[in-house]
Parts: sequence; structure tokens; C-alpha cells
Amino acid sequence: MPWLCFLLVSASLQTAKPLRFDLTALTAARDSFVFYLSGEERGQAVWQYEIQGPQLIFTATSELRPADAESLRVVMNRATGAPVSTFHRITVFDPQSDTVLAEHDLTVRQGRVEGTRRVGLRNGRVATHLVHTRLPAGVVWSDYALLAAAAVVAGPGDILKGPAYSEFGDTLTTLTLVAEEPATITVPAGTFETIRLRSAVVRLFVTRTAPRRVVKGESLDGAFRFELAKN
Repeated sequence: MPWLCFLLVSASLQTAKPLRFDLTALTAARDSFVFYLSGEERGQAVWQYEIQGPQLIFTATSELRPADAESLRVVMNRATGAPVSTFHRITVFDPQSDTVLAEHDLTVRQGRVEGTRRVGLRNGRVATHLVHTRLPAGVVWSDYALLAAAAVVAGPGDILKGPAYSEFGDTLTTLTLVAEEPATITVPAGTFETIRLRSAVVRLFVTRTAPRRVVKGESLDGAFRFELAKN
């Protein structure tokens, strides 16, 4: 079909735009989310944004039953969007894995990310790895794709790409977000006008008017989702 060929060619020729986050669009807030796995409620999370001088501080705690717990603290420069520090700890019990703890504690200093990564095993051993990696200009934490999604500078149809640092992998990668068409959605906290942002693994629904926030997220296979419960 000629029209289908035209659409495929047009998509392949579309130029990606630089990935930018306007962190000044995010205000102090505290939001609660409910997790669903295969349609069953399985846990909750609390996200909090605080503004301390030039910094935006994001903290989150979450539990996914039966035995996963997570805590995260990320510090960012509000004016430039640059990462400052991140602490992330995940504890998990999986009978098929020997890993029960994954943690990183990282800070950006003079163009490098420095700190430690730890992995705890079921037998009680903890392996600690030192991190000392140079960062390119404009790099963000890979977690920005989630915690700063509401601040991404994008319009429907935009393909956005930018350098990102994988906190747990200690590698540099390219973060890609695709801005899809707007959608009106209803979650436990109410009804919101949103734009959809798709990454390699998740689709997020974010508001584009104040207060900017993520109101829903879902895995691309539909098995997992989270929704804003209250604010």
C-alpha cells in the first residue's frame, strides 16, 4: 500500500530532538501511587519533590509484594538539569536469584561520577565496587526517564534522545523518549489531561499544566502499572 510505505519512510526520516528536562517546572509535592501486577493490587509508593535553594531533591519509597522494597534519593540542579547525586537501594527475595541487595551511592564531581555500588548475596557476602567514571556534557541519570518525565520538553510526535548514565550498570547509554498523542485518563486521584511518553520499557502519562506530575505508568506488555492514588 503506497500510504503505508509513505508512513514508514516518513517515520524513518524523522529527526530526533535533544532530550531536555526543565526541572523548574516541578514544584514541591508529595504523591502516592498504587501498584498493580496482572490486574491485582500488589503494593504502593510515595514520591516527594523538595526544593532546597538551587537543588531539586526527589525521594521515593516503595514496596511490591511479596518481598521487594526500594528507597531512592536523587539530587538535581534545578537551573541546568544536571545530576548532583543519587542513592538507590533495592532489597528483594527471589528464590531463583542469589542477589538480595542492590545499592549505589554516587556523586558527580568535576565531570566524573564517583562513589560505590554494592551487591548483597543470600549467603551474606556483599561485593563493593568503586565507581570513577567520566561523564559527557549534558548527561543525566537514567532515572530521569521516570522521576523527571513530567518536566521533559516535548510535544506530540517528538522523538527525544540524549546521553544518560546507568546508575546500576556504571555505563553510558542513550536515553530515548517518544512523545505520543495526548490522552484523558482517570486514576484513583481523579481525571487528568496528559501526554504519553514511551521509553524502551514503559509508557508514562504526564500532565502538561501545573502542577506537573506523573499520574500513571505501565509496562509496554501491560503486565505492570502504577496509578496516582492521592496528592
